Amino acid sequence: MNIIITVSYYSINIRVFKTVLQSSNMVLRRIFGPRRDEVTGEWRRLHNEDLNDLYSSPNIVRVIKSRRMRWGGYVARMGEERGVHRVLVGKPEGWRPLGRPRRRWVDNIRMDLQEVGCGYMDWIGLAQYRDRWRTLVSAVMNLRVP
Repeated sequence: MNIIITVSYYSINIRVFKTVLQSSNMVLRRIFGPRRDEVTGEWRRLHNEDLNDLYSSPNIVRVIKSRRMRWGGYVARMGEERGVHRVLVGKPEGWRPLGRPRRRWVDNIRMDLQEVGCGYMDWIGLAQYRDRWRTLVSAVMNLRVP
């Protein structure tokens, strides 16, 4: 049984991650139903750990992070004359709205690298080496998500 959730590649904040994770767990609870507790014999809802044990696919948040990093590596290896590379790496010109700057793709990739322990490195230079980048993407996929 595979549940496919398509998420577009836009900047996602923590609140959206939690919402996606909650809705994914809600769907899995609906699919697997309640379980009888071995000790008390009462019916109970499945906890998140039980859902993860029953459904062997990776966490949806980890999938989103790893795919975002995989796409970022692909764009980083593009030539600098390509439009996608210029949009990802470039700085916008002109005025900006008041308040905190919005989170960009580059910021999300840096945060994901920081979770792995490579936040201090130049990620564009690191993405030029496909094998190293692939190991980082798989490391992000295997992280524990709170």
